[in-house]
Amino acid sequence: MEENKRVDKINYYLDIAEAVSERGTCLRKNFGCIIVKNDEIISTGYTGSPRGRINCIDLNFCTKKEKFPNIHHGGYDACRSVHAEQNAMISASRKDMMGSTMYLVGKRVDTGVYEPGANSCQMCRKMIINAGIKEVIIRGKTKQEYLIVNVDDWVKNDDLLEGRNIY
Repeated sequence: MEENKRVDKINYYLDIAEAVSERGTCLRKNFGCIIVKNDEIISTGYTGSPRGRINCIDLNFCTKKEKFPNIHHGGYDACRSVHAEQNAMISASRKDMMGSTMYLVGKRVDTGVYEPGANSCQMCRKMIINAGIKEVIIRGKTKQEYLIVNVDDWVKNDDLLEGRNIY
């Protein structure tokens, strides 16, 4: 008789974030995000255009790719989408996010593979810090791989100040 294998809690929440990503409307990569506190989902978010604006999948073109064809990271001002992390945070109250965990999964639209080296952008990091979220767990290259980021590390190791002696 085969033993029943129960998915561990981290992958359970990452699987839910992955399901949320399927609502994404980006033509390049879609992310799904959930915020969890005390084993309860506080909010969800996925990559998509702001409410009321036409989604990229409906336009059938990517403004970022059109304006910056050779940029793979950055150029966020040219992107029509609100990031999954941002959408999850604006749907939750700060008191609920204080001390919570964010789960994040990203997949490339063209290949369906997990986004290698996925992590929150600088703007999302600043918002995550201010929201009081304590850690971000990001799915890696496979369903079993993930990265746990302690948000305090983003505070202590401010990579925007890298190479500067400010003390």
